[in-house]
Amino acid sequence: MPTFRDDFSGSRLDESVWLPHYLPAWSSRRETAADLRVENGCLELGIPTTRGLWCADDHRPPMRASGIQSGNFSGPVGTTQGQQPFRDGQTVREQQPRFEGWLPTAGRVEIRCRMDVSPRSMAALWMIGFEDRPERCGEICVVEIFGRSVRDGSCEVGMGVHAFRDPALAEDFAAPRIDVDPAGFHTYHVDWDADQAVFGVDGAEVRRTRRPPMYPMQLMVAVFDFPEWSVGDDDHLVPRLWVDHIAGG
Repeated sequence: MPTFRDDFSGSRLDESVWLPHYLPAWSSRRETAADLRVENGCLELGIPTTRGLWCADDHRPPMRASGIQSGNFSGPVGTTQGQQPFRDGQTVREQQPRFEGWLPTAGRVEIRCRMDVSPRSMAALWMIGFEDRPERCGEICVVEIFGRSVRDGSCEVGMGVHAFRDPALAEDFAAPRIDVDPAGFHTYHVDWDADQAVFGVDGAEVRRTRRPPMYPMQLMVAVFDFPEWSVGDDDHLVPRLWVDHIAGG
């Protein structure tokens, strides 16, 4: 697989690689545009307090999101052909043109990032099957951190494989507690081939899974806010994710 690296060194997102939306087929491009900045060698994703809910009339629990993805695809409006549906029978609301930015099939993917997440928010990098064939829908989660898990300089770091509707995969996901403060920059990675996926943080192996997906995978990078998790005095908080680089090969 050719090597890839985005250091976010310019002043704009490279839209030959990244689509600045979060799963727009189930909503629309207008309603899923990312809140982002590229400056000082970082991509910054955030969710301002004025941002509305994602799929407000359909997704439960209520959720706000801001993200980018390295691929995009859907069938026509009214069909069920789309990426990462969140319920059975979900239908496309806005047809998406085929977009293939970077779709690795094996090797390494890593992200160096830091995040500001509260008990009602989270941030993640994960990969999903491009899903131009319905069974190509598995997920490799590289890092997923919920703010409610952060304490005493450590947090639970979600990583592993989600099978979803791929009959060839086995569910194998865990969130071990690691001595990592996500407010500081750390590097999260996965190396995978047909036999196994090896997940690590800052160069140290954390866990392994067997037989990960081997079809084209698109990267998903996003922050999320869950208003129902509010404790009553946190509506002013803005979750943010700063990405120093994403690389692989």
